[in-house]
Amino acid sequence: MRVAGCDIGSLTAKAVIMEEENILSEAIIQSQTKPSASAEEVIDLALDRAGLSRDDIQYAVGTGYGKDLIPFVQRVESEISCHAKGAWWSTPSVRTVIDIGGQDAKVIRVDETGKVIRFIYNDKCASGTGRFLEIMADALEVNIEEMGSLGKQSGEIITISNQCVIFAETEVVSLINKGRDIPDIINGLHHAMTGRVASLAKSIGVEEDVVLAGGVAKNIGVFDALAESLDLPVRTLNGIDPQINGAVGAALFAMEYIKGNSLAF
Repeated sequence: MRVAGCDIGSLTAKAVIMEEENILSEAIIQSQTKPSASAEEVIDLALDRAGLSRDDIQYAVGTGYGKDLIPFVQRVESEISCHAKGAWWSTPSVRTVIDIGGQDAKVIRVDETGKVIRFIYNDKCASGTGRFLEIMADALEVNIEEMGSLGKQSGEIITISNQCVIFAETEVVSLINKGRDIPDIINGLHHAMTGRVASLAKSIGVEEDVVLAGGVAKNIGVFDALAESLDLPVRTLNGIDPQINGAVGAALFAMEYIKGNSLAF
């Protein structure tokens, strides 16, 4: 059986094509203004990479910020459920899933079967999200993809005291003007961000294994800083791009639903 999972976020759209729990293809694009257009583009890209057409897909599930506007799915599921299912499928030892996306941060506790026990998320403030790093990368005039490697060159951690993104940006500009080293500032930003995420996680309890998912998980500096903030090891998902974890979970839900219902989309 071939199924699709589509995760439409505020900054990126992701799609995964699976067959019998094997990932055939994946795609990630920048989200457009209309979630429906993002969904159409990303699913067509994933299908093209798999050498398939829409008629080859028996069931599709959507998730994410724009899930209710995806035109081709038979069902939608919450981001919490999809991220938990995707993480447990790839890494069954996981008990705490931390997902840092473009506009929010989620912490999910799961049991040994992958069932969600508790969860909490922050979508009110950008300080613990990927948007925070984007704004700071612009202020520092560095490529956001380079922040992880640059932060690793730091000789010391500079404390970023402001919680608000706007004031933190002003603080960063001030540090630049004082001649502070860019790697040290970036290292400070990573610790400021992960300190907030760690506080969120500790509010519902943290149990190993802890995995980090979402686009920010591609930043090695965030990984290291989060481990320090939690005082626990933080691991990657086994064998999958952390940015597609939600789409993988959606595809796994599709696989479950199709067992008693074969539909084309």
